[in-house]
Amino acid sequence: MGNEHLPQSELIKMVFVRLLIFIPLLLVMFFLPAGTFAYWEAWLYLTVLIIPMVLSLIYLLKNDPELLERRMRMREKEASQKLIVKLGFLYCLIVFLIPGFDKRYEWSYVPVVIVIVADIFVLLGYGIFFLVLRQNRYASRIIEVEPGQEVISGGPYAMVRHPMYLGVSLMYILSPLALGSYWAMIPALLIIPLLVVRIRNEETMLGRELKGYKEYMQKTKYHLIPGIW
Repeated sequence: MGNEHLPQSELIKMVFVRLLIFIPLLLVMFFLPAGTFAYWEAWLYLTVLIIPMVLSLIYLLKNDPELLERRMRMREKEASQKLIVKLGFLYCLIVFLIPGFDKRYEWSYVPVVIVIVADIFVLLGYGIFFLVLRQNRYASRIIEVEPGQEVISGGPYAMVRHPMYLGVSLMYILSPLALGSYWAMIPALLIIPLLVVRIRNEETMLGRELKGYKEYMQKTKYHLIPGIW
């Protein structure tokens, strides 16, 4: 893609099309397995997920369309990352399908207070995600280094080297509880080893191609969770 960027109208069209696909897909994954629309946990989760998402898209369209364009890219360049993305999609599919079946067959009961707390943490995870976007305008969806890109070491990047993945982990792992399912927690936890592999692969590439990243790794010790790893 080089230094050429999509016109604003094309970017808006792309965002609109993605939302037209993403939102109905979520509706199908939640309510078809549940066999009912009387699934308040899913409605609450959709509210917590979609409203901040739409607001952040509007913000980026207005304030940083180039970053939004980077977030629209889907095709990884390295074979190992392509495999990780495919596995991530599979895990996501399983995690979002199980709660509906759990609702239909009443496999588990998650108290209302736990559901609400989980939604709060999902929202917190998205808040971390958005904070990273504001801090690092090179935060592409795929792993790449662009001309002129600099190492970001302030804000959340001063605590961990991959704060965006921290936010995503919170959202992903707590989603089953927000959807009222204990059983979906089992596959949701598989995001952790998947992220570990992705982070190690990403850091190898960044250390090789992004000037100053090796020094940053010496300065900021933790990859994902402050004080742990």
